[in-house]
Amino acid sequence: MIHATSVVAMDRTLGALSKILEKAEAHCAARTIKPEALLGFRLFPDMLPLTRQVQLACDFAARAAARLAGAEPKSFPDTETTFGELQARIAAVRAYAASFPAAAYDDAATRDVTIKMRGQDVTLPGLQYLTMYSLPQFHFHATTAYNILRHNGVEIGKADYMGTA
Repeated sequence: MIHATSVVAMDRTLGALSKILEKAEAHCAARTIKPEALLGFRLFPDMLPLTRQVQLACDFAARAAARLAGAEPKSFPDTETTFGELQARIAAVRAYAASFPAAAYDDAATRDVTIKMRGQDVTLPGLQYLTMYSLPQFHFHATTAYNILRHNGVEIGKADYMGTA
């Protein structure tokens, strides 16, 4: 159950995010827009740019997969500056999450997960960590990436976000 609601669900959204980024790159090429204009765009000055939204969606997916499988999360450095590099990060995170066998999640709902929140160690049962922290964080950043692109005229819709387009 935890494997399906974490790794499988996040993988679908990461796949959709990859396709959305393909459309964004094509949008830039078709309209002679410098890719940096979209990659650095923020919905509001105090929000993070598109590149960072994608990095964070990837981070929350990778960390959830590892922690819920009982492993220490791998670090992914935040060095991406192009659509191609973001695509490579998404692919690497999807492969990393898929590397944990489904059986590793058998006791994940009750397994304690300790994370840092505002400098403090917080321990949660796996199900609470997933539903109250990881999934909301993951979807916030994936949705914000979608919203940045939609706001900037990339022709995407709900089916693109849902991974059914």
